[in-house]
Amino acid sequence: MIFNVPTRGARWLVAAAIAATSVATLAQDFKIGFVSTERILRDSNAAKAAQTRLEQEFGRREREIEALGNQLRQATEKFEKDAPTLSETQRASRQRQIAELERDFQRRRREFQEDLAQRRNEELQQVIERANRVIRQIAESEKYDLILQEAVYIAPKHDITDKVIQGLNNAR
Repeated sequence: MIFNVPTRGARWLVAAAIAATSVATLAQDFKIGFVSTERILRDSNAAKAAQTRLEQEFGRREREIEALGNQLRQATEKFEKDAPTLSETQRASRQRQIAELERDFQRRRREFQEDLAQRRNEELQQVIERANRVIRQIAESEKYDLILQEAVYIAPKHDITDKVIQGLNNAR
């Protein structure tokens, strides 16, 4: 009796068939989810509450800076209107006042923007940490193998963002 030894190509086909069946079986057992961080930071009650806190904390300063900007604009307009009738000394004095007002406005606006950015990052970090805890709970309870937060494309059946937002909104 002669044994038929498979050729190299036939062995490769058998190995590929076994690998394909293994991958298909693995894919059936592998559960993937996706979470949109952008939607969580936009739609969750925790993110909305953080935004409200920021508005309350920084609203007064923002109005003061806007008022200072308006004062600067009005002073500049008045100077431009009055400049032809002013003496050289008066014109130089008003230009110094406007330049000083401009420096104060720019400094205060820059400080405001830096403080706001720092506080916004702190608030959003807290929301993200809470969301990550909810994501872990969902992953463990629903037996997810992998949950992604960034993707170029995701099929809607894998998107669990609504569950995470609901979990965040229900958590205290």
